[in-house]
Amino acid sequence: PKRLPKQNDLNFNILKNKTMAVTIADITKLRKLTGAGLADCKKALEESDNNIDAAIEIIRAKGQAVAAKRSDRDASEGCVLAKYENGFAAIIALKCETDFVANNADFVKLTRDILDLAVANKCKDLEEVKALTLGGVSVAQAVVDRSGITGEKMELDGYMTIEGENVAVYDHMGKHTLATMVQLSQDNPDAAHKIAMQVAAMRPVALDEASVPQQIKDQELEVAIQKTKEEQVEKAVVAALKKAGINANLVDSDDHIESNMAKGWLTQEEAAAKVSKSRAQISNIMRLLKLDPRVQSQVVSGVLSTGHARALLAIEDGDKQVEAAGIIIDNDLSVRSTEKLVKDMLSEKPEKPKRNINPAGLLVYQEMEKKLSDMLGSKVGIKSRDGKKGRIEIEYSSSEELERLYDMLGHRS
Repeated sequence: PKRLPKQNDLNFNILKNKTMAVTIADITKLRKLTGAGLADCKKALEESDNNIDAAIEIIRAKGQAVAAKRSDRDASEGCVLAKYENGFAAIIALKCETDFVANNADFVKLTRDILDLAVANKCKDLEEVKALTLGGVSVAQAVVDRSGITGEKMELDGYMTIEGENVAVYDHMGKHTLATMVQLSQDNPDAAHKIAMQVAAMRPVALDEASVPQQIKDQELEVAIQKTKEEQVEKAVVAALKKAGINANLVDSDDHIESNMAKGWLTQEEAAAKVSKSRAQISNIMRLLKLDPRVQSQVVSGVLSTGHARALLAIEDGDKQVEAAGIIIDNDLSVRSTEKLVKDMLSEKPEKPKRNINPAGLLVYQEMEKKLSDMLGSKVGIKSRDGKKGRIEIEYSSSEELERLYDMLGHRS
């Protein structure tokens, strides 16, 4: 007897017939229209019942979903191209997440197509470029669509232009990762091309010194100062090791010491002594890095010795260090005298502000001082802090005078 088909068999046949309706020709056509992968094209056609327009919308929606999902990703790779045509030059960058996508021929073609449109329309900024129409959609939408195909975040960036004659563009080594534009005042294509290459190689920040932003000047100066300081410290360390009779090349690392011992250039006793001594020397010199740079320069130049410098480390304030260094140099102080100077400077208490006393009250105090001095036969001073409270000071020059004052005050009491 013939078995009736089960419901599951019917569903399988329906699905099978539906799947087989998608042909290679349809997949190829959709791929040419969208640039999507074969699997994505096939899936979109299956979901749209083999409707090309609907399949395109499915792929586009996928691109929007990918772009939204990966919006927080870092797009640090990409393609950079430059073009000059009819007195208008432009550079544009299409960024992505990986170099694998950046080197893809379709990705590079999309970047080139966008640049061609931008130059042909002489777009002034990136917003104008994004609004152009490419393949029936805006350039901005075309980038989103491509994001759905690659599965990576993509964005247009770095659009720059030059208008006029005598312009040269350069794509460094044809790798589409670095491009430059140069405009000369005269027609010299060979010179312009060489300068464009130099710009790519040297990365200048401006045309001349006057055009360099002050912030960049300050940053470069700080880097140069730090580099010079490190070089000076290194020289000081080497000089200190030489002075201590130590070859820095023999004890610059534990591995080097072990190697030199294996070669017989150092004995174990020598290594132990030299390492202990050299590390102490280096430690002392590294401490000098805490000094104010102005004082460090005086140490490096030999105006101050390292002994003077170590004494100055007790002073934390940079201006105070400079002040003390000036006193040392002017008075040719020894290290011991410098230590005393530093101790005195650290023990100095800030002068308390003087309180304002009523001038009339001051005259009264002066009159009282005079009367008391005449009465006691000794100098008397009245010290008032706020015009209300204070103290009376009586000066005496000998024990006999103290006894006289004692008897006088005791008799009066």
